[in-house]
Amino acid sequence: MLTQPLGDAPEKTQEALLLYLKRKGELTVGELCDLLSITSMAVRRHITHLQKEGLIESRMVRQSRGRPTYRYKLSSKAEGLFPSASANLAEDLLEAVYESRGQEGVMELLAMRNKKRLERLLERVKGKSLKERVAEVSRIFSEDGYMTEWEELPDGNFLIYQRHCAVHNLVSKFSQVCSMEPSLMESLIGVKVTREKYILREDPLCAYLVHKPE
Repeated sequence: MLTQPLGDAPEKTQEALLLYLKRKGELTVGELCDLLSITSMAVRRHITHLQKEGLIESRMVRQSRGRPTYRYKLSSKAEGLFPSASANLAEDLLEAVYESRGQEGVMELLAMRNKKRLERLLERVKGKSLKERVAEVSRIFSEDGYMTEWEELPDGNFLIYQRHCAVHNLVSKFSQVCSMEPSLMESLIGVKVTREKYILREDPLCAYLVHKPE
C-alpha cells in the first residue's frame, strides 16, 4: 500500500503511473504503455492493484468505431499521496495558538477538531457490533494514512495497530495531537481504549487496546 508522499522522481512503476496521471489528468492503457515502456498486460495489472487501493478511477469512452475504451484518472484519495502544504499550515496554526493562548488554547483547538471529526464519522459505526466498530475505526485511520490493522484477542479484547504515523513531523512538536486519538476511538467504538505502544517513545508502532465491555 502506498502511504508516503510522491515526489518528482518515483522509484517504482506504480508510483510513476500515479505521477503520470497527476501530470496528464486522464490516460488510456495504451498511453501508459508508451510512457512507462511496459506491456499492456503489466499496465493493467498495476491499474487493477491501484484501483483496489482506491487510488484510480476509470470512465468508459465510446468510439465512433470499434469497442469503447477506458480512461483512467486519480481518485480524490490519491491526491493525499502528493506533497501538500497542509502539514505546514497545521503546524503554523498550532504554533500561533500556543503563542497566544498556551497549552490550554492548543488543547481547546484539538478538542474542537476531534468533536467535528466525531460528528462526521459516527454514521459509519452506527448499528454495528463491537467487532465491526473496531474494524471500521481501523479502516478510518488507514484512510488517513496510518497503515492500521486490528486483531481480536483470546480474552475478548481487541488490539488496533498503527504501523505508520501520518503526522509524525507535526506530533514531534505537538504531541498533544496524539492525546486525541484514544479519545476519538473510544467515542466511535463505545468502550475504553488505552494506548499500549507509542512511536514517539521509540516503539516500532502505535498500539491501542480496546477493552471489551465489563
